[in-house]
Amino acid sequence: MRRQRAGQSPTAAGMGEPGMLVASYNVHKCVGADGRFDPERTFRVIHEIDADVIALQEADRRFGNREGLLDLARIERETGLALVPVSGNMLTHGWHGNVLLFRRGVVRDVHQISLPGLEPRGAIVAELELEAGGAVTIIAAHFGLLRRSRTHQARLIQEIMNARDEVPALLMGDLNEWRLNGRSALHTFDAAFGPLPAAVPSFPSRLPLLALDRMIANRKDILSPIMAHDTPLARLASDHLPIKAYVRLASTRRTSTGVEFEAA
Repeated sequence: MRRQRAGQSPTAAGMGEPGMLVASYNVHKCVGADGRFDPERTFRVIHEIDADVIALQEADRRFGNREGLLDLARIERETGLALVPVSGNMLTHGWHGNVLLFRRGVVRDVHQISLPGLEPRGAIVAELELEAGGAVTIIAAHFGLLRRSRTHQARLIQEIMNARDEVPALLMGDLNEWRLNGRSALHTFDAAFGPLPAAVPSFPSRLPLLALDRMIANRKDILSPIMAHDTPLARLASDHLPIKAYVRLASTRRTSTGVEFEAA
């Protein structure tokens, strides 16, 4: 099973080309499965994924000044991934530990969303225009530990995705939902977007059993099958494995009246 997960990522159904690589990774505050704090390992995993867009969770300290834990300048210098900027505490990287990085493109719009629930949770909603693919809205989120909270959070995210349906939208993050039955909070998305992508176990990293990390799109057939990034380093660097997939977006062209979208 490990060898299968670590194999070549398949392309999206019907794609002539792989498309843009996107990934989500809960870095667990740079504390590995061995209990050791080591941002260098986290950086190396991000480097080996080599994504065009990556959403990170738990990239800031949870308490105190909520200081960011990664060397963002080095990440941009050595991988080309730049930070989607958010407002707030200058010491943090992102919003409630969520960080969104992208390669070669323009940030058209960005919002920070506080998610409902007893725990302080949030999401970053960013509209990007990427050289690797086209226009896309990325929602980088980390849902709560309580099922009732996750249900409310999923409903809010669905409303955001529906409101932005003129552009393909992709939710990525640690959604903390291990249930696959009717009690799953993620069934909130079924009515609007159809059957969800197959669950891919990503937690715990050394022997993945639970599909806590997910990707959900508001368009059919733009996502390739999702895979865990299962390497020896990834199994050690965090208690979550990263997940990744290819996305094929419509191409765009600028006109005097705005943006026109062409079929992929």
